[in-house]
Amino acid sequence: MESNESTIAPAIASDEEIRPFNLSKVPQAELDELKRRVLATRWPEKETVSDQTQGVPLATMKALAHYWATEYDWRKVEAKLNAFPHFITAIDGLDIHFIHVRSQHENALPLIVTHGWPGSIIEQLKIIGPLTDPTAYGGKAEDAFHVVIPSIPGYGYSGRPSTTGWGPSRIAYAWVTLMKRLGYEKFLAQGGDWGGLITDIMAVQSPENLLGMATNFPCTVPIEINNAAFAGAPAPDGLSAEEKQAYDQLAFSYKHVAYALIMGSRPQTLLATADSPVGLATMFLDHDQPSLSLISRSFAGEPEGLTRDDVLDNITLCWLTNTAVSGYRIYWENKHAFVAPLGVEVPVVVSAFPDELYQAPQSWAEKAYPNLIYYKRHNKGGHFAAWEQPELLVNDIREGFRLLR
Repeated sequence: MESNESTIAPAIASDEEIRPFNLSKVPQAELDELKRRVLATRWPEKETVSDQTQGVPLATMKALAHYWATEYDWRKVEAKLNAFPHFITAIDGLDIHFIHVRSQHENALPLIVTHGWPGSIIEQLKIIGPLTDPTAYGGKAEDAFHVVIPSIPGYGYSGRPSTTGWGPSRIAYAWVTLMKRLGYEKFLAQGGDWGGLITDIMAVQSPENLLGMATNFPCTVPIEINNAAFAGAPAPDGLSAEEKQAYDQLAFSYKHVAYALIMGSRPQTLLATADSPVGLATMFLDHDQPSLSLISRSFAGEPEGLTRDDVLDNITLCWLTNTAVSGYRIYWENKHAFVAPLGVEVPVVVSAFPDELYQAPQSWAEKAYPNLIYYKRHNKGGHFAAWEQPELLVNDIREGFRLLR
């Protein structure tokens, strides 16, 4: 979708101070108010189908709301977050929040990891330890990284832009500025969802700074195939079995992206999700069908990959920081085709998960990334790789970037 996103490098704010950021304890009154609102939800009738074709099932949301109001404990994730060092720095006039964990191991490589929507820094918490201290998690000291995990503008503890222009290109420039400010002139980058696109853009804008990149949301779909899938056309002739599977997945995904269409055109219209916690949760759960199925099973007592707490940690962070609507606006700001190649030439590591919006075939990855150094096609895992399958993703990052050490 077209937007007002600037493709010109913005001026850098003069205040380059990096300030420690302390996550203060959320007042109990705010948590009590959240519980009150959840319990006061006005429910509609049950959907008239027995599957997810009308959206998030009422039973899933009632189970989520019951757990949220009666058993969920925000203090646990508060303590988990406070176990890591947090910082704030102003870039182009906006406060950027980030976690920065330096490894104790010699020759660790700097790595910036970017989340997506409906996500936050919560997505990456499980991979910090294995990446920064591999020997404590069955890895080798020579696979260590210094890890930087920023909150996208408008998300979590980062500032909320009050003007237009904070799209993926500007964020990519900001991330390079951040890494340089931390003393990392050359570094690695990894991301998924918006983080994947931002990482690709960084590689195109600043190849002199990126030693290499890794992605679990690769931008590999040939533009003509992407256009056909978006239009819902039959699969083009000549596709291999893996390419045909990817095409069918992509076409299915494009049929179920109502959330992206409204966020990309009318994000402010969704202000009700800033007023209703259950409304916010419903929006977050309906990102993609496989993830919704996974989360529904978790709230039905069959956790696999994501627990009930995982899901609510992320939603509660968004609720407490009141960043629902500001988080949607990146869709409005974006001007890039989300999965089409951008011309990346730096070394690339690709993780292809089966329950992603599409599982990128190696053939497409090789064309999109001429310097593809590592490709792994997994047999389990979905859109939230760092969150759901952290061991698999960490292994890909270690093995792929080992080739650049």
